[in-house]
Amino acid sequence: MPTVDVLDLQKQKVGSIDLAPAVFGAEPNLPLVHEAVMMQRASERQGTASTKSRGEVSGSGKKPWKQKHTGRARVGSKRSPLWRHGGIAFGPKPRQYGYAFPSKKYRAALRSALSAKLQAGEMVVVSDLALERPKTQLLAKALAGLGLTRKVLIVAGEGSQNLEVAARNHKDVKVIHPHQITVYDVVRYDSLLIAQREAQRLQELWS
Repeated sequence: MPTVDVLDLQKQKVGSIDLAPAVFGAEPNLPLVHEAVMMQRASERQGTASTKSRGEVSGSGKKPWKQKHTGRARVGSKRSPLWRHGGIAFGPKPRQYGYAFPSKKYRAALRSALSAKLQAGEMVVVSDLALERPKTQLLAKALAGLGLTRKVLIVAGEGSQNLEVAARNHKDVKVIHPHQITVYDVVRYDSLLIAQREAQRLQELWS
């Protein structure tokens, strides 16, 4: 059973916590994590690119000239993709890039990503994440005190409004609730910072 130290915001040890092996003790499966990230990224694509086909561009449907005896190539419409201002052949249309992904596979990928984060020493558990005021400067100071100077994903719970407001102006910090955590967020942030209470909640949700 993985055990990690619980720190305060001055990086002093104030206790320890046992983490569920089912969530934080899984064998890292990088291909599965990669597959989950690709699915999530595909689902986030807007898919709004659009072009007009020959049936949608403006222009007459009249045949420009007769079929034979002109010495010119046969043409049926000025809206042909071969003509300037004509329609686009096989152009993009609005679509959804997302696709179905088995929930069991996604949960396994998330457990794998969390376990890899813990094994790499990139996860910090603190006793409390409350800020006195919703100030970005206070948040930056707290993170610096914990030695977290790069991109940080913070898992906080209810009553963390000050923390969420303070993180809005910090480009390298994202605050989420336990049920909002995703494989992509765990992978793309350098460090994972979790409040002790939310570590328990995280294990209940994803074990």
